[in-house]
Amino acid sequence: MRYVPHSDSDVQRMLDVTGTASVADLFASIPKALREKGALALPDGLGEQEVLASLESLAHRNRVLGTFQGAGSYNHFVPSVVQQVLSRSELATAYTPYQPEVSQGTLQICFEFQTYISIMTGLDVANASMYDGASALAEAVLMSLRIGRKRSRILISEGVHPEYVGVVETYLDGFGRGAVERIPLGTDGRTDMAALEEMIDDDVACVCIGYPNFFGVIEDLGRASAIAAKHKALTISATSEMLALALLKSPGECGVDIAVAEGQSLGLAMSYGGPGVGLFATKRSHVRQMPGRLVGETVDDEGRRGYVLTLSTREQHIRREKATSNICTNQGLAAVAATVFLGLAGRQGLRGLAVLNASRAAEVAARIESEAGLRRVYSAPVFNEFVIEAPGGDWFADVVAHGVVPGVRLGPMFPDRPDMAGHLLVTVTECNTPDQVDTLVRSLAARRAA
Repeated sequence: MRYVPHSDSDVQRMLDVTGTASVADLFASIPKALREKGALALPDGLGEQEVLASLESLAHRNRVLGTFQGAGSYNHFVPSVVQQVLSRSELATAYTPYQPEVSQGTLQICFEFQTYISIMTGLDVANASMYDGASALAEAVLMSLRIGRKRSRILISEGVHPEYVGVVETYLDGFGRGAVERIPLGTDGRTDMAALEEMIDDDVACVCIGYPNFFGVIEDLGRASAIAAKHKALTISATSEMLALALLKSPGECGVDIAVAEGQSLGLAMSYGGPGVGLFATKRSHVRQMPGRLVGETVDDEGRRGYVLTLSTREQHIRREKATSNICTNQGLAAVAATVFLGLAGRQGLRGLAVLNASRAAEVAARIESEAGLRRVYSAPVFNEFVIEAPGGDWFADVVAHGVVPGVRLGPMFPDRPDMAGHLLVTVTECNTPDQVDTLVRSLAARRAA
């Protein structure tokens, strides 16, 4: 069967309606130099059985590597039921549920998603998701500027994910107000609170802290919030490894005003970097400045429970100049995955998974130090990733050749910081087997000895 099953008569009728002489005329706006000049050298078509056999043959040529990479995208196990639920047509094909009378299932899932995120962040209200963690942080910064109307300084810790900071700076470039200033880290890997106290004043709109930060370090979020509150600045926490909040004190308990996060760890595969899902929660007092959309619970005329979109302050719903965000949809299907995953895990299951990640990371870090002789760069407590001083020379490819990707090299991510050139960010999750850990430690030890 042809993928596009239009007959010649179908094509001619469409051309007649559009007033076009031929299909080729539809591409006239493309410069001739960019058009295909000859026939594509494609092989003859195959049947389904032959195609599957060919693809299996190609798949067998792949090498399956264990990975200790993280840095914002994490290799967690995703139960099969998550994908099974996502494959249901009413979810896979659903768009924004503007009509509540025909969208109760989707709206209920969004409502439950918001409830889960509110519980994990310890804040009053969460929206029905953002694009990803980076854009969620940028939207939170813009929100702080709306709340602090006369404020213009944005203080962001050096421990916040560098790509998140880049997105914030891009958003601010078109906003017309707000300048980013970086709070340095202390030698232990946590934000330097003494430096924060010196930098902050009444012109600061917000203080942004990673929780855990980009280097896996668990920040003193409560102290940062207290410092910000003295100057009536908002505190924003940014979490790229959401699983950590199942173990740590919640941002809300630490006095945070806005908590944003990347939800990829909650039921979404790494998938070469996407899609993710942005999480956004805040205090009730700030709800009317929150971007995105909010699903609420109500009752109908007969007293039956129902769900509706409310506080959807997007430009599609209100005047452009009154909109809190120009996001035109949300990561709905990714939010469904997170909801299914959280429902399956439950409070205790999620905490158990977090404890497993933290304990395995501590064990691997200790082995790397004792057996491979490579020290940890930062001494502060971490969740499931940590920074080590990597071996010298061209060592990375050699370790990969042994069957594991040892982590993320920090030099390319921080081109302006020479001290990062020899540092490696290592992440450990429940998916790393004992054999992979042994291979990692042995390979690092061998390269150091060489």
